[in-house]
Amino acid sequence: MSISPPDTGAAAGLDKEELRETVAGILDIESADVTDEAHFMEDLEVDSLMALEVVVALEKKYGVKFAESELRAVVSLQQAHDLLVQKLPAS
Repeated sequence: MSISPPDTGAAAGLDKEELRETVAGILDIESADVTDEAHFMEDLEVDSLMALEVVVALEKKYGVKFAESELRAVVSLQQAHDLLVQKLPAS
């Protein structure tokens, strides 16, 4: 059995389903509700504090840092995925 390294992952290996599970877990909702285009605040009723919690958890999990301007752009799973792909080093 191989042990995978900590979650520092490379952009090519960013698993959207794992990201979906992570976000759903933070928000305490079903992962099926976190569709690629579901708007966090409008569709999933995420308040600004929960949105910040999601961002902090993603920064910690993937070892990245988001600029404040980027935070406002992350309103769906797809946008979070796209931003993480940009931030993570390519393998």
